[in-house]
Amino acid sequence: MSRLTVDAAADAHSVLWLGHGAGGGIEALDLAALAATLPARGITVVRYEQPWRLAGKKVAPRPAALDAAWLEVAPIVRTIHAGIPLITGGRSAGARVACRTAEAVSAAAVICLAFPLHPPAHPERSRADELLMPRVPVLVLQGERDAFGSADLVASAIADTESITTVSIPGADHSMAVLKSSPYTPESTANLITASVAAFIERL
Repeated sequence: MSRLTVDAAADAHSVLWLGHGAGGGIEALDLAALAATLPARGITVVRYEQPWRLAGKKVAPRPAALDAAWLEVAPIVRTIHAGIPLITGGRSAGARVACRTAEAVSAAAVICLAFPLHPPAHPERSRADELLMPRVPVLVLQGERDAFGSADLVASAIADTESITTVSIPGADHSMAVLKSSPYTPESTANLITASVAAFIERL
């Protein structure tokens, strides 16, 4: 069993469907900030919880199982606001799912929060091929200190791809957290993420 949490816009022009990562749920800083902010700008936010997490398991299943669970609820998500663009996305593992399934769900665009370009300390095991799978515009918001691939590394991996836009989140790690000594704060980080996503969707 999976679960959808809907933060609806009063007069929606787009739906943003987001999945969580392998190490956390829909309460993650970036996912929560988007759900709290975007409905006021006409974007309904749907946060999806994978069955494995609701079952209390500690480890996510293989990618094929994640994709299948996501695709199973796609018809339900489509009924939330029929007839308006559906943008899919997620953080970390959820971003990978969104990239792999973008064509299958007819996504108008994909938003990747903390895309795990490679396992920590193993840049040679690149997942850039997944990031390149969508045939629609893609926005990647990547922490400057992300151990799964910094913003600079992601930008380098997709340098020749005009359909992908990368936004560097200053001072942020994979969870979008910043150091206490940093001039940046959780609030400024959340504001940058939400403003970047809203502007991207409004340009579609």
